[in-house]
This record gives sequence, structure tokens and C-alpha cells, in this order.
Amino acid sequence: MADPRGFLKHTERELPDRRPVDLRLLDWKEVYTDFDKDHLQTQASRCMDCGIPFCHNGCPLGNLIPEWNDLVYKDRWDDGIERLHATNNFPEFTGRLCPAPCEASCVLGINQPPVTIKQVEVELIDNAWDSGLVTPVLPTEHTGKNIAVVGSGPAGLAAAQQLTRAGHTVYVYERADRIGGLLRYGIPEFKMEKRHIDRRLEQMKAEGTVFRTGVNVGVDITVAQLREDFDAVILAMGSTIGRDLPIEGRELDGIHQAMEFLPQANRVQLGDTVDGQITAKGKKVVIIGGGDTGADCLGTSLRQGAEIVHQFEIMPRPPQERAESTPWPTYPLMYRVSSAHEEGGERVFSVNTEMFVGENGKVTGLKAHEVVMRDGRFEKVEGSDFELECDLVLLAMGFVGPERTDLLDKLGVEYDQRGNIKRDDEFRAVGQENVFVAGDAGRGQSLIVWAIAEGRSAAAAADQYLAGRTDLPAPIYPTQVAQR
Repeated sequence: MADPRGFLKHTERELPDRRPVDLRLLDWKEVYTDFDKDHLQTQASRCMDCGIPFCHNGCPLGNLIPEWNDLVYKDRWDDGIERLHATNNFPEFTGRLCPAPCEASCVLGINQPPVTIKQVEVELIDNAWDSGLVTPVLPTEHTGKNIAVVGSGPAGLAAAQQLTRAGHTVYVYERADRIGGLLRYGIPEFKMEKRHIDRRLEQMKAEGTVFRTGVNVGVDITVAQLREDFDAVILAMGSTIGRDLPIEGRELDGIHQAMEFLPQANRVQLGDTVDGQITAKGKKVVIIGGGDTGADCLGTSLRQGAEIVHQFEIMPRPPQERAESTPWPTYPLMYRVSSAHEEGGERVFSVNTEMFVGENGKVTGLKAHEVVMRDGRFEKVEGSDFELECDLVLLAMGFVGPERTDLLDKLGVEYDQRGNIKRDDEFRAVGQENVFVAGDAGRGQSLIVWAIAEGRSAAAAADQYLAGRTDLPAPIYPTQVAQR
């Protein structure tokens, strides 16, 4: 390392400030202020010469973290972005959205605050864009092979970029009207402004990737056409079926899946008009689900002008510090406060919703009670029943698999016990010779960093199938596919 004593001289972990809550609730811009370059380089210098960088193992992409930390500290930004792009197609996405399992496994984090890996990553790629260092990477030859990628989320985009650069002709099909999947319509603008997607897509188009929106593969393009026109297919449509809450009153108006609510809000920010938009303005909102999607619903509801918001979580409140059940270098179970949680609302832990109540077909409230976990099961706390008024309920309890569309039915794919598309160790859909599966569609609901890693690995597998060999890196190994 350029400064082997950096971690001793600079023991404080420093991150950019978030804009004041009362100001950021007035707009939909990203919440963080600019971070001083000198401060960033100081933080990069904290990366120690640890011998075995466990951050590599913590990152599904195998990012070369100590290398680009060192290069940023030395002010060698052009070399740094080259090392970052060597393993990660879209660091501007992961640098904003990934929960940073790399930092959880940072060796310095054993007895000090870990290195600010994620912040160095996002500053490195933003500087590269601003400096004109991100340019199209054109293939040296064309193979004459055609590949269809179904789905344009991070897994599909990563697979498409890798295969295009390998010389294949890649068509990305998206049934929505814009490319990006949940990056486009699931992630609120205040977490990642969509300009970051748009400029990456321009690079991919210049490289030769072809994008087709408004195409429902399996309907607009039949499976027979797909098999005739393409030498390989990559299924990357994500895990999009929201987990439901089938309790009394579920049929009442005003109860919606998070992915009915969030895409509409994103469309409005993109300039679209949404007839009959689901909005939290002036409403008493309850969000059921305490994860990232729930926090996205919270921040969106507050910006829309909700009267009051409660966020329910059935699990108990995590401890303030790393739980003993998740020792270093595993990702720690601990209490976290997102930017949305700073902005308002009330988080309620250890609570189970029992039934919804309503009038004239519309939800007006819910009945719930506290729970405790015993022997892995939730038990009701007697005497803890309560009622809460609400006129908008958002279900944000995760996802249970890909939609079983005409495409999947006619392809004849198989499903595992969790409802995901079954695949072998080479990312090939079971029973299919030239159909590969990447991202949440095969893995189940997971992190953006896993989606990109899976897209890269599925691309390598498809390239190997088509060319008999591949130079594309595969960050995920067969045993990891099997274990998920």
C-alpha cells in the first residue's frame, strides 16, 4: 500500500453528509452531498496491507478492492477505473445501491470502523464519467452468433455487455417501455437518479448491443421464433412476484404491492402521466415489510406528502452492534437507519398484521398484535392486540420467484422448490441446451451485486457454449450456483 500506516493515522471512518431532511423531502434528487477529494483519498489510505483481503471474498464480483483503493490514494484515477471495470460492469449502480458486504468482511473492521469501500467505488466511477474515461469497448471481431437476453435489469445488462464485447450480436428484450428493469422502475430517484442508467445505456448502444422495449417475449415473439432466430437465450427477468398477505380484508381497495406503487412514482418523475396513480398524499400509510423495499416505499410516501407512515416488521429489532450470530467476516445482523428512516415515519418491530378492516370496500385500518420468536416460530404476545387507522397499505415483504409466463411454459423450463427457474452448474436451464439463467430468476431475490455477478457468469457460460472456449471472467463458481 502507498501508505502502510494509513489505517493507524486515520482511525475515523468518514462519509459524505446527507442533505438536510427538510430540504431533500422537497425534491427527488439523491440525498448525499459532494465528498471532498482529499477526504476520499484519506479514506482510501486506510486500506491496510492485510495480507489476505477478505473483502474479495465478501464481494460476489471479486472486486479488486485494495488495488483501486491504493490507486485512488495515489491519484491514479485512470488506472483505478480500469481495475474497477475489470470486475464490475456498473459500479455507478453498486456504489449507490449495494449494501456493501465487502465492508462487512474488511480486515480493518475487526477492531476499527471498516474502510469506506463503497464510497471510494462510487467516487471512482463518477470521476471517470466526468473525466471522459468511460468510453465504448468495441469487440475485436464478430462471431456471427445472435443472442437474446430477456430482461433488462442488472443481470441482463451485465450479460449483454459481456457478450457484445465478446463479438456476439446481442438483443435485449424488455416488456416495459424503458430499459432498466427494477433499476428503472423499482429504485426511487432519491436513491439513484436515472441519468446514471441512461448514460451507461448509451455506452452499450455504441458498443453494439441492441435494445428492444415493449416486447413481451413469448407473446410478441414466439418461442418458435426465439429458437429459430437466436443461437442462445439468457433469461434474466428477475423475481417479480411479490409475497402476498392472504388475510381477512385483503380484497379491500387501498392495499397494494410495493411494485404497484413504486413504479408509478418513478414514472411521474420521468415525466409520464399516470392515470389513477396510487399516491400517499394526505394518507395514513402502513408499510408491511422492514427491508429495503419498505424503506423505498417510506421515502416515496413522505415525498408525496403522506400524513403519517408506519413501517411494520415481524422480526425483532436487531441489536445496535454486530449480532453474535453473524461474526466477522459475515454480513452483520444489526440495526440500520437508511436515509428514508431519517426522514420520518415510525418503525414498528415484532408485529404481525392479523386482518384488514374497511368501509364501503375501502381499507380504513388494520388489526395487529406483537409477536415473539420461540424455537424458530412466531408466537402471539397475549394482550398485545391493537388497531391502527390507515387508508393505504403497501406490501413490501419480498419476492417469491419469476412470473410463470407463456415464455417459460413453452420453453419447458423446470422450477426448484423455491419457485425459481432450475439450472445446472453452468447456468443452463435444466433440460435446455442453449437457454441460460441469470440473476434473481434463478437465484431468487438477492442483491444487485449478485445480479451483476450472475450476469457475467452466465455470459461466460453462453460464450463457452457458442465458441467452445471463453475469455470472459466468471466470478461465480459452480458450487456457488448450487448453494445460492
